[in-house]
Amino acid sequence: MQYNEICNVLGYLAKEVLLDSLTQIVLGSGVAYAALGNKLGRKSLLIGAAFGTLPDLDVLVNFGGDIENFVYHRSFSHSFLIQWLVSPIFAWLLLRMNWAKCVSMKRWTVALFLVLSTHSLLDSFTVYGTQLLWPLSTHPYGISSVFIIDPAYTLPLLLSFILLCFLRVNPYAKQVNTTALVLSSAYLTWSVAAKWLIDDRVHQALVSQNIVFEQYESTPSPLNTLLWRSVAVTQKGHYEIYTSLFDTPEQINMQFYPTENALLSQFDDVKQVELLKRFTKGLYGVYRQDERVIMSDLRMGIEGYYVFSFVVAEQKNQQLIAGQYEKLTNRLPLNKLGSIFARITDPSVDLALTDRTVPQ
Repeated sequence: MQYNEICNVLGYLAKEVLLDSLTQIVLGSGVAYAALGNKLGRKSLLIGAAFGTLPDLDVLVNFGGDIENFVYHRSFSHSFLIQWLVSPIFAWLLLRMNWAKCVSMKRWTVALFLVLSTHSLLDSFTVYGTQLLWPLSTHPYGISSVFIIDPAYTLPLLLSFILLCFLRVNPYAKQVNTTALVLSSAYLTWSVAAKWLIDDRVHQALVSQNIVFEQYESTPSPLNTLLWRSVAVTQKGHYEIYTSLFDTPEQINMQFYPTENALLSQFDDVKQVELLKRFTKGLYGVYRQDERVIMSDLRMGIEGYYVFSFVVAEQKNQQLIAGQYEKLTNRLPLNKLGSIFARITDPSVDLALTDRTVPQ
């Protein structure tokens, strides 16, 4: 491997692991400290950080293309079954080191499984989808009650991690760690309750407007669980719906966006299209841009700014042919976050786009 390639790999790992997986690092550390802290002390924090990020290293695996990489992420490495099988292997390897021999094989195995499995369990609270039972089932479980990054969940764990790493809190270390785990778990419980409240209000609003839908999902807006974005898919398009916990059903914002899902009819048997339909659970939109047909996952992003969009077909000589299936990205500009936060308490804030933007 050339020097530039090594730098690229290290840079990628720094971004994906150290930045995007901060929550998993502090969660893994907290779980490991709870299981091993009385034996290993601060070393358990490092063990938890390392194994807490391990499942996400599947992003380095090329599954065959952009769509396959999208669909098969959070599969084998996030499976409870695989984690149960590899935990004793990792425990055996660690016990080759003298400092680890103060912990029994059984306890190492249980601790490592808890660190790996809580990573997957937390991921299942997001909308992306986690294949918890791979290979017995490839269903992507997703409760969709927390955004992929939520400071309210991460901060107690991060504060505990910092205190345990850098300050002398030995008499209270266990209590500090336990409190952080309890608070973060309580927040997850709250997020499920908030989702139930939001879904109930949105369904009341849909019924009052006689809107019949085929698929529905709600997700928290970025960095909070107070404002939610829902998508209700119909035969002709989808409704994008914003609901605050402070809204009444009458104050809920709905905007309809037509899509051209029928364009996929001739590609129903194409593997990549089938994968996207199944993985998105029917929550996808199809758009035509110039000579390209673009398929977007409606669950992640907002209308016009979808994180995952793919070119599934191209027009050649008046006919549609299979596309290159490359990924397109049109992420939400940071300056739009202000409007999203303002909408939490002000139902008059309109988040609908006046001109729809197709991913570039």
